[in-house]
Amino acid sequence: MIDWLNKIIPLAGFSTTPLEILGFLTGAICVYLNTRQNVLGWFFGIINAVLYAAVFWQVKLYADMSLQGYYFVTSIYGWWMWKFGGKSHDGIEVTFTPKRLYPVFAGIFIVVTLLWGYLLGRFTNASFTYADSALTIASLIGQWMMTRKYLENWILWIIADAAYVIMYFSKSLHLTAILYGVFLILAMMGYVQWRRDLLVRYGQK
Repeated sequence: MIDWLNKIIPLAGFSTTPLEILGFLTGAICVYLNTRQNVLGWFFGIINAVLYAAVFWQVKLYADMSLQGYYFVTSIYGWWMWKFGGKSHDGIEVTFTPKRLYPVFAGIFIVVTLLWGYLLGRFTNASFTYADSALTIASLIGQWMMTRKYLENWILWIIADAAYVIMYFSKSLHLTAILYGVFLILAMMGYVQWRRDLLVRYGQK
């Protein structure tokens, strides 16, 4: 089974593996369902995290590999929050990110990116140490914001996804790069749809 998942196959002019294809499909489904505020998106997020942990380990993107463990845990948390969170325990609604969190996010991003980038460069053979670390921390923050249904999570994902497209193409993960291009489009859609829902709800009050 493992050999089949890692078998190199040609696809549309480039090489990929069944493992990367499955990651592509589950990732696209996950993000699309998230844009629709469908709680089942988190189920596909759990599967996607397992698949891509294996993909990134093989190409030495260790920061991205470790990020999948975080995705796994936060997907379970997000599923619970969207289904049972809130004061009435019947799920949470889209809100703007509290302003007090912005300096916290900025501090975490700067400090952890520098530290993680240094450690990866010093003790591993990782590629793109600081760029990979910066995108990883941005993704950590964006994922947590999504579990809380903060609208601005989509802005962070738009920026991160655009950068990921470039990085993954450079590592010959062509299908994954295309996936992140799809993520980029879905993030734009998610921002528009979530913002519309938020403004409609506020307009009704």
